[in-house]
Amino acid sequence: MGCFSSSEQTVEGSTELTWTKKTTEEEQGFPPLEACPLRSAVQSDVLLRSRFRFSVPVLQWVQSFSASSLTKLNQRAPPYGWKGLPVDDVRSTLLLLNSPHLFTRTSPERCVRCAVVGNGGILRGSKKGKEIDDHDFVFRMNGAMIKGFEEDVGTKTSFYGFTTNTLKNALILYRRDGFTRIPQNPSITYVFIPSNLRDYLMISAAIKGRPVASGRDKGDKPWMYFGHKPSQNFKILHPDFFSSPLLHNIRTKHLYMPSTGALMLMTALHTCDQVSAYGFITKDFASYSDHYFDSVKKPLQFFANHDMKMELRVWASLHDRKVLTLYQGQT
Repeated sequence: MGCFSSSEQTVEGSTELTWTKKTTEEEQGFPPLEACPLRSAVQSDVLLRSRFRFSVPVLQWVQSFSASSLTKLNQRAPPYGWKGLPVDDVRSTLLLLNSPHLFTRTSPERCVRCAVVGNGGILRGSKKGKEIDDHDFVFRMNGAMIKGFEEDVGTKTSFYGFTTNTLKNALILYRRDGFTRIPQNPSITYVFIPSNLRDYLMISAAIKGRPVASGRDKGDKPWMYFGHKPSQNFKILHPDFFSSPLLHNIRTKHLYMPSTGALMLMTALHTCDQVSAYGFITKDFASYSDHYFDSVKKPLQFFANHDMKMELRVWASLHDRKVLTLYQGQT
């Protein structure tokens, strides 16, 4: 099949990774293709090559807003586009974002290892905390409770993903379990999921260090959630990224949105070189509580706007194809 390397291609003003034969991985700051299991597995599998779209931007930034983007994305409702969103609010938010990259590679000779930690009950008693923290970067999301569960889930947080709605709901729903604030640290990058206008308004206010100016969250003080106000620590996913063939759902296309965990795992799969997933749904999900921090066992909740069983099949398949390592409980 031959060894493909990567080059950079400009897509909607964003520099992204795509497979070509023109340049070497090393020239683009990536380790050699054969050195990292994720890209090697994708490139050697005909089906995966058609499912992974490394040329699609993961993040929105200042150059994401253009006439062509506006024409295309105004035809699709959030999170898949900008339809119905005030143009001025989208534009003013994206003007505040000056980087299309989630992180900076400091050593092209080594693979970037990422752990994505879901909140599934399978992690309770797992003792995977140290293993998780040993990764270069750790992704968490929503009710990412750490205190009291360090041995099972670790303590390190590099990226925290959410929508404004899931963030606020987590603080309400899991307060009794001890989740009183989201992870806060100046080193954490907060990754917004643009489910609707609220997310554009919240990230804009967070970057500016001002209360939310309008909408449902008007008057909210972002620093009460994030604890600090450095503009470089806020990112927002790109609408095109939601349409990955990996998570395509025809049956519920009119209302389906990938879960927060799925989007964080997809983000890692498209930016890191080696990915391990912990606390995600597995085929024996009924054996575990909904969350690892539940004080009493609760069944996993299924919501109409997510297709968790489809996501289950995707993660299991990617594990079998050695694209990621999925924690599936004690053996």
